[in-house]
This record gives sequence, structure tokens and C-alpha cells, in this order.
Amino acid sequence: MYQAQRLSRSEFVPVRTLNYHVRVWGQPTPGQAPLVLLHGWMDVAASFQFVVDAMAQEHFIIAPDWRGFGLTAGGGVDCFWHPDYLADLETLLDHYAGAIPVDLVGHSMGGNVAMLYAGVRPERVRRLVNLEGFGLPATRPEQAPARYAQWLDEIKQWHQGGLGLKSYDSLDAVAQRLMKTNPRLPGDKARWLACHWSAETAPGQWTILGEAAHKVVSAHLYREDEMLAVYRGISAPALMVEAVDDSIATFWKGRFTRAQHHERLKAVADVRICQLPECGHMLHHDQPRRLAELIDGFLSTH
Repeated sequence: MYQAQRLSRSEFVPVRTLNYHVRVWGQPTPGQAPLVLLHGWMDVAASFQFVVDAMAQEHFIIAPDWRGFGLTAGGGVDCFWHPDYLADLETLLDHYAGAIPVDLVGHSMGGNVAMLYAGVRPERVRRLVNLEGFGLPATRPEQAPARYAQWLDEIKQWHQGGLGLKSYDSLDAVAQRLMKTNPRLPGDKARWLACHWSAETAPGQWTILGEAAHKVVSAHLYREDEMLAVYRGISAPALMVEAVDDSIATFWKGRFTRAQHHERLKAVADVRICQLPECGHMLHHDQPRRLAELIDGFLSTH
């Protein structure tokens, strides 16, 4: 199994109505920006361990398990929505950073949350790094009735137990599942991640640490014009890191393209786009050393 080089500690922080689990590396340094790492959908904070181990510079790092993921409970809700992530993040920054602007790094869903937050609270972000957080296809107002109907149907499904998550008979089976999703993931890292990505909820039954309510579709459409207005509010220098494998093409099958994503990024005042070779969407697993070098270099620029 993979051996972590920099050990983290677990802390639990009262956040609104929840008790948030936060993974912390290092110690705060007066006047230094904390580095905040935001994981993606159906992932956990420990997912960043390989990148943290590869960093040449010392940082005070905080990485929360989002509500309903990892060791942070979801509070018994039957669906989740993005504004809650913003409010949770703000509460965590109040706790760990106070008035000090942070360096904000987010992967996938976490990258989208980071972009939103940086546009809404620009004074609180010193540097912004988006890892494969490319948003969603644009929608049209006439799609709203069907979307609300879909949301209502999936809420019913959730209450009837129809949106459950698969369980596994061993930790190795969880690791195999991770490697099936990401064929580039080595076995030693997959087994290490499996220990943090799942828990034994009954003898011989390992369950993913993500609540099934996350599978319920958002009741709200993705409004591109609103998102661009938020992007225009971002004042921090931003780094967009993409995998050389085109994840957008894989996910959206032509409904949304990398070129359209790059067009949206033009709304950000100061953004650099970089592609990492030999990796897919989980680039922090596939190329942790190259990614760590990119992040370290970007954070140290004046």
C-alpha cells in the first residue's frame, strides 16, 4: 500500500448545522496564505495526498470533506445544491484564515465551486487553481419544466431507496473499482485511497463514503450568463489545469466542448491554461508530481 510522506491530521469544525471533517497538513505561518484544496464529486479530501507528498514547498493545507462526502455527514437532506458549498467554504475560511486571502485549488466539482467563490468573494482569494472544473453545458429557459419534473421524480426515487450506492465485499474490491474507473491508477495508490473512500459498514460490506442524495439532479438549470458574470468578478490570477485526455468530450458527447469552455474562460481577467500529459480527469492521481510542480510554481509567482 502507498505510504504517505506528509501525514495529515483530522479536525472537525462546526459549519452551519454540520460537523465538518477537515484534513490538515502542516502548521499556519503568520502572514502566509493557507492553501485550500477542494475535492470533486464522489471524492474525499484524502484524494489530494499524492500531490501534497510531491510538493517541494511547505504549505499550511486544509482540505474539507464536502457535506455528504467522506466523514462529513449530509444532515439528512434528500438533495444537495451548490450555494451550500459556497456558504460552507466561507465558514471554513473564517475559521482557518480569518482575513488572510487564501490560495484556492479545486478539482472537478471543487474547481467549479472555487471559481464561483473567487468571483463572489474576490478579496478572499490570492491565487486560484482550477483542476478540470469545466462547468456544464448551457441551458435554455424552456428546459425548466422538464428539469423540475426530473428533480421531483428523483426525489421520490431517493425516498424509495432507488438511488442507492453499490457496496463491495472487501477493501480490495473497492480498490479494483477505483482502478476500473481510472486505469492509470496504480494498485498501491488504489488500495490507499480505498481506505479513505469507503468504510466497512457491516462485516464483509464496504460502502462508499458518499451519500446517494448527491445523485439527485439539481432542480436549477445551469445559467451560462450568470456564470460568466461571476467569472468577470474574479480578480485573483488563475491557473486552469486540464488533462491531455479531453474529459469534456468524454462526459458530454458534443453537448459541450473544450473550445466552448475556453471561450468562457475569456471572462476571467487573468487566466493561464495548462495541459498535463499522460493523464485523465483524475490528474491529481495520474500526475501528482507534475501537478505539484505546476501549483508550487504558480503560487510562488509575484
